[in-house]
Order: sequence, then C-alpha cells, then structure tokens
Amino acid sequence: MFDYLISDDYKKLRDKVRAFVRDEVPHSLLKQMDRDEVIYPKEYVQNLAKHGLLGLRFDKKYGGQGLNWEAEVLALEEIGVLGASLGCLFALVSICGEAIHIFGSEKQKMKYLKPTLEGKIFNAEALTEPRGGSDFFGATCTAEKKGDKYILNGEKRFVVGAEGADYFLVYAKTNPEKPPRESLSLFIVDRTEGVKAEYLYGLLGTRGGGAGRLVFKDVEVPEENLILAEGAGGKIFYQMMIPERLTSAAAALGIARACLRIATKYSTKRKAFGKVIKRFEAVSFNIAESITLLDAARALTLNTARAIDNNAPPSVQRRLVSESKKFATEACWKIVNNAMQVMGGIGYTTVYPIERLLRDTRLSMIWTGTSEIMSLIIQHEYYNEVLSEKWQGRDVEQDALDSDAVEEKHYG
Repeated sequence: MFDYLISDDYKKLRDKVRAFVRDEVPHSLLKQMDRDEVIYPKEYVQNLAKHGLLGLRFDKKYGGQGLNWEAEVLALEEIGVLGASLGCLFALVSICGEAIHIFGSEKQKMKYLKPTLEGKIFNAEALTEPRGGSDFFGATCTAEKKGDKYILNGEKRFVVGAEGADYFLVYAKTNPEKPPRESLSLFIVDRTEGVKAEYLYGLLGTRGGGAGRLVFKDVEVPEENLILAEGAGGKIFYQMMIPERLTSAAAALGIARACLRIATKYSTKRKAFGKVIKRFEAVSFNIAESITLLDAARALTLNTARAIDNNAPPSVQRRLVSESKKFATEACWKIVNNAMQVMGGIGYTTVYPIERLLRDTRLSMIWTGTSEIMSLIIQHEYYNEVLSEKWQGRDVEQDALDSDAVEEKHYG
C-alpha cells in the first residue's frame, strides 16, 4: 500500500517475510493451534530463525539484522495475517530481547539473546499477576537476596509461552520498602524444578501459544541474571512498553488487511437480488470505511516507527506508541466486524477464517495495556506537552468576536 514511502531494501525485506508467511507456515498448523492440538509451535520459531527473521532490530553480533523499527513494523504486518498467536511468538523475541539488548550485560546477551535469535532457546515475558492486571507496579512477586543468589517466590499469569519457553523475564520486588516504581527488579529466570506452569488457559482466541500461569517457589536465580541493577525494573519496563505496544499495533494491521481482502473478494462474487453485493452501498460503503481505517492505522503506526527511529523525545514516543496501539487495534476490531457483516452468516462459520481472527483481535485491545490505559498515557503526555511549551503559533483565542470580554472568562 505504501510502497512509495519505503526503500527498495525494505521492500525486499517485506517481500521476504511475505514469502515466508505464504510458503513456510502450513495451513494445518493454524488449524491445529486453534483446536489446541499444538501448545507451543517451536518449529515455527526455529524456521523464522533459519530465515534470519528474528530480532530484526538487534545487532548482527547476536544474530539480528541491525535494522530499525520501520523494518519491524513492515515485517509484523505480514506476519499478522497469520493471526495473533504466531504474530505474538514472532514479537516476543523482540519484546524480551529489548530488555537484554539494551540493558543486559555482554554475558547475558551471549548466553540468552544470541541463542534465542538462532532459534535454539525460547523466551517468554512474565508481567501480569493474579491480583495485578493493569496495576503493574503493584506486583507482589518477591526476590530476596541471599549471598550470590536471589530466592524468587510468587506467581505470574497470562504468560504466553508459560508452556514452551526455556527462560522467562520476571519482574519481582527486591526492595518492598521503597516506592513502587523503585522497588521492582527484572530477572532472567531459567525453567527449573521450582518454575511450574500450573495452569494453561482456555482462550477465546489467540490459541496455541502455551499461555498459562507460572508459579515460582524458592527458585534460585544467580545474581548474574539480574538485568541492569536492583530497582531498575521500572526503567526497563517503560522501555519495553515500546516494543510491547508497537508490535501489537503492527500485527493488527495484518489481521485487518487479511479480513478486508477476504470480504472484498467475497463481495464481487456473492449475488443477491440479481447482482453482486458490491453494487449495494450498504456493502461498498462498509468496505470503504474499512479501507480508510486500515490506511489511517498503517500511517499512524509507520509514523510512530519512524519517530522512534529518529530519536523522538521519550514523552513523544510514549504518546505515539500508545496512540498506535489504541487506534490500530480498535480499527482492526472494527474492520474484522465489518468483514463479518459483509460476509453475512457464512462469515460467522469456520468455513472462513474471519471468526478466528475476530476472536484473536479481541485480545489485542486488552494485552500489553488496555485501550483505557493507552488513553491515560496519551492524555497525560499531551497535557504535559501543552502546559509546558512556549507556544510559538497564532493565539487563536483572540480571533473570537468578543475575545476582549475577559470578565466573562470564569474558570473557578
């Protein structure tokens, strides 16, 4: 769609990912995952690594491609047509890798990041707790320092890869007496006897990724597996929210595009009242709305990627990535529903993948921060920007007919 905005090299990357999605992912895999016959498709992740598609943004030294966010967004839109589960497993390497690549030690990068990008080991992120949800800093998981080890206790839930991952990034409190934002630390936790996937969730959609609840009971974590420093969990978390949310936005583009394409083609074949249904404005205007939403979501997401690549201020990055996640996922939800409306009853069946992608899409407005949390961040950053800036533009308030009626401007 936006070929004229991307370089020839990035077109080649996009086409490479598109070919992988077309030729390397069996239709049977998606069906088996949706039936929960596959818990964690390691072969898929290994095949991504074989084709050099994992960790695109990371240094070549560790197996990445040394590219940027624009490249990852383009790749993820292509991966997204496979649905949320395989899109998530592609993105997890980027999300977890962000913490190790930016904040980890050289030893951590060589021991964990490099073999992950080579498809030799698999990772997962343990954020949410049973009593936590969006209250990330209310975490109760603890890591107590004893000698050269930390003793980890607690639970995490909704962990994609709870069944299947070889190691986890786990946030735990190391200094409970400190303010919440200074009390959390991040650890690399190997799957050992004390790490139990005690419950695997029955999910509405996004199946086959081994999502479950983890329980840590007196797990010994070497001091060298602490990322950055004690109390640095908050700082790392804020950085990781960029890949968390931008990958969600980019993958949603692929889901939306797939559903729009199916519905558009269907509308040129299905006949009612003696003519193909695309000739009815109720159908064609539905398609028009979906096209507009998809183009707008893609433009915002690509612009956000470029803003990050060009080192926009952190506050701007936080706002834009939140806007992208909120708008793209909500637009995707609308587009998938529009597609089902065009398809009618057959779209509600398993004859077409619309119903599966609808189930997948619903989660995208919840995970990695709900739409409401995105709105909270967006307004917070914008208020800060407006109230702190020295405005250089026109004072439009003075354009009102009675702008000088200052006695009428009551604020209290």
